[in-house]
Amino acid sequence: MKIRVALRMMEIQRVLVRHGLDEFVRETHLWRPLRFIFLLSPWTWFERSKQAPRSVRLRLALEELGPIFVKFGQAVSTRRDLLPLDIADELAKLQDAVPPFPGAEARALIETALGESVTKLFRDFDEAPLAAASIAQVHAATMLDGTDVVVKVLRPGMHEVITRDLEVMHELARIAWHNSATARRLRVTEIVRDYEKTILDELDLMREAANASQLRRNFAGDDSLYVPAVFWDLCRVNVMVMERIRGVPISDMARLRELGANIPLLAENGVKIFFTQVFRHNFFHADMHPGNIFVLVDDPARPRYAAVDFGIVGTLDARDQQYLAENFLAVFERDYHRVATLHLESGWVPANTRVDEMESAIRTVCEPIFNKPLKEISFGQILLRLFAISRRFNMEIQPQLVLLQKTLLNVEGLGRQLYDELDIWKTATPILREWMRDRVSGATVIESLRTQLPEVLDAVRALPPLLKGAVQQAQDGTLRLRVEAANIDSLEQTIRDTNRRRDGITIAAALLLGAIIWQAVGAQPAWAGWVLGALGVLQLIRTWWRS
Repeated sequence: MKIRVALRMMEIQRVLVRHGLDEFVRETHLWRPLRFIFLLSPWTWFERSKQAPRSVRLRLALEELGPIFVKFGQAVSTRRDLLPLDIADELAKLQDAVPPFPGAEARALIETALGESVTKLFRDFDEAPLAAASIAQVHAATMLDGTDVVVKVLRPGMHEVITRDLEVMHELARIAWHNSATARRLRVTEIVRDYEKTILDELDLMREAANASQLRRNFAGDDSLYVPAVFWDLCRVNVMVMERIRGVPISDMARLRELGANIPLLAENGVKIFFTQVFRHNFFHADMHPGNIFVLVDDPARPRYAAVDFGIVGTLDARDQQYLAENFLAVFERDYHRVATLHLESGWVPANTRVDEMESAIRTVCEPIFNKPLKEISFGQILLRLFAISRRFNMEIQPQLVLLQKTLLNVEGLGRQLYDELDIWKTATPILREWMRDRVSGATVIESLRTQLPEVLDAVRALPPLLKGAVQQAQDGTLRLRVEAANIDSLEQTIRDTNRRRDGITIAAALLLGAIIWQAVGAQPAWAGWVLGALGVLQLIRTWWRS
């Protein structure tokens, strides 16, 4: 183990012990004897005397461990199918706010990345950051033509810090996996792998700029969501320049009401935007917490959303889209048999799962919810109830759906916060039904055929030479068909074992039959019959032993 990783793990253990989280040290075998050293510290006992709930102590420990652990806590807080609810609720409160680094340092990083002085690139540049987060911070600036922009710059040394802490997380997950049944059930190694992909993507601001451009293009001509323009000439891996958004934070309800914004329309549009991104565009903003959403109220009767921070986006393959839409509609129609069948067809649960048992479990968790008025039924609540039965049926983690689940919970939470009368089912169902109809419409089928026609023609053109070669080989007697099977060796061994067992039993039966006949006819010498019988018994024993 690298020295830097070992030192960091000692620091983690010290923080865990100081916050009274000894059970995590014991459960993972994280150098357990060392915890007694940390327990001797007066500061440790001062902290432990506060006796906060376990979930609160865990949140405080993650905040003390630094930005990477904060973001990890935020990520796993959405996995309510794996975590106790008290911990999931508390981790959702983690704030990604840290002290800013000096503006002069940000200026130097920008100038190094862009190869020009800030005074030549911008008319104005504010060294005091607009916002600071764990990965990057944002500065206001004005382009030479007067356009207001924001400049996002990665924190210095972030690659080194993240690389080290990812190594630590993988090591902790490995230790926990080997020493804790709970850790194996929670699939900690898979969680860390998924998190690693997300956090590494956030370190590339060129990727974020590309995500923003794609989202802006998807909503061109749609006034429900505004996405700021990217200034590509001023974007690098660690620097990104975008149009500045001047809107009202979505969480500032008092200001929105003061401006006369149409709140019900705003809440409804939020749901429509989400489902449009997921099903029509198959490209969705997956970090839609209140800090990343603003409202433009230049026309209060038709307020518009404006999004920022595009580091995390999600996509689904066509099969998952189809199954997800059908699942939502089947739940809405209380067709629990269809929901269970869809889970089997999609491969989300093991193939040996009994449909009737899963149908019964889904009915049990959903029926109490549907006794409420539709406007009081929550997608998020249904998801959480379904998570509760996922362990019973060994439902596999679907990494491609984790971001979707998180985003859906965020969107519904925002919508209900804006307008508690929001009927998310009424808003979402027409979008889902229309998308399903479009999937099988004649226009869609024709477009699919048109798109795939070049590939079909290429295959047709390649076919005659292949057929001609196969016919020639068949005529020459050189045609060979290779058959591969994953278990062919095992099958051959089974056949050999069966034949050997059959032959052994046949020989034993012949010897025993000969012994019986010998004795029956009174052949001499008499002892020869006993010898035949003994040989038959020995052959049976030998056959049984080898099998």
